[in-house]
Parts: sequence; C-alpha cells; structure tokens
Amino acid sequence: MNRLQGKVAVITGGTSGIGLATAKAFQQEGATVVIVGRDPKVLEEASAQLGGRAMAVRADISQAADLDALYARVRETHGRIDVLFANAGIPGAFVPVEKMTRDDFDTVFAINVKGTYFTVQGALPLLAKGASVILTTSIANQTGRANVSAYAASKAAVRSLTQSFAAELLGRDVRVNAISPGGTDTGIITKRFSPEQAKVVMDRIKTTLPMKRFAQPEEIANVAVFLASDESSFLVGEEIVADGGASRLTTAF
Repeated sequence: MNRLQGKVAVITGGTSGIGLATAKAFQQEGATVVIVGRDPKVLEEASAQLGGRAMAVRADISQAADLDALYARVRETHGRIDVLFANAGIPGAFVPVEKMTRDDFDTVFAINVKGTYFTVQGALPLLAKGASVILTTSIANQTGRANVSAYAASKAAVRSLTQSFAAELLGRDVRVNAISPGGTDTGIITKRFSPEQAKVVMDRIKTTLPMKRFAQPEEIANVAVFLASDESSFLVGEEIVADGGASRLTTAF
C-alpha cells in the first residue's frame, strides 16, 4: 500500500473513468495527487470522491495558457512531479471517412496528440530524477476498424511519442511508457446512447471480446500504479496492452 509513498503525481483527464480510478489508486499507494480536467463541475465532483485530498486544476490540455497555469500551480504547491500520467483524450466522432469533418478531426488531434505532446513538454522542468511518465494510447492504434480512423490515427501517434519521448528523456533519468487499454467501461457509451441502445451496443461488443466483458477502470489503474512505481524500474519505451486479449486472441471458429 506504499508503492508511491511521498511521490507527487499529476493526472490529466483525472476526473472520470481510467483517470479518476488511477487517482484513487495512487492515493491508496501514498501519492499526493493533482487531477486535471476541463469541466469545473465534474472536477469538483471528482475532488469530492478523492476526499478533498487531491489538488484539482481546471485545464484544457489543448490550450497552452492552461498548461502553463497548471504547471505554475504544481511548481508553487509541490515543486516537482514524480509521476505524470498524460491520460486526457477524447474519442471524437465515430463516423465513416466521408463524414469526418475537418473540425472534428482537428479537435481529436488537438487533444489526443498536440495536447499529450505539450503536456509532457510543459512538465519537463518539474520532472524529478527517476520520474515516471505514462501515456494513454489504445489498441485502436494497431487494429484496423471502420469508423474510428481519426481516433485510431491519433492513438498511433501517441504510441510513437512514447518511444520518442523515452529515447530522449532517458538521459534525464526519466522513464516513459504507455498503457494501451482495450474496451473499458468508462461510461462513454452510456453517455452517447439511451440506456436501451447502450445495452445493445455493449452486449454486441462483448460478444467480440475473448473475456466477454469490458475492463473496469480500476483494472487499468492497476497497470498505471505498476508503471508509476519502482517495480517497473527497467521498463522504458514500452506499451503495456491491457485489453483482455482482444488484440492478440481470437475465439471465433
């Protein structure tokens, strides 16, 4: 329960789903947590779930001024970052290529790629010796699926950034790795559809998964704890795929 004792952890996209589950797990392991999100109301609710012990900062990672303000607060309050979980991202519009608009495409890349890039860049002066940087990508980065082209391409870019950042920051004694989740029950589907439609969609997806279920956010958070801790001290530039075998196995005959 003390694998992250004394560490300062910053989590973007920390107000729901995998980010919030990770914030809770980091706290349980002794870390001081800073959660970052765009929606003030959701940020307040997440802070309450964390017992008010986490510093909550409203920031849109696609905006340079917001990132500057975030890191100014972290510097003033904590003086360093031991763990950076660059987790913020959006699925964007799941539409065929011919229906993808330039605005939707730009929004996905502004947050998932540009936002992730400059989240890491902005943290560099604060990253402590031995710090761990964790990026969230997706198994969509390696599987061709219809209607997710922009999202998948953005997550492939994040996978590439993981390796580039790892090579560049290793000399600073900073490790960079990634988590690549598969289908995770983060509430996105239930927000996009009516309860009846959501059940149909989720049940259909489950039939395609080797384990016949979605991951819970806490299961992905366990991977983040491992990568944040000294237990993963010899892992660098790695992408840990946590998808219940979806990208590796087939159960169809």
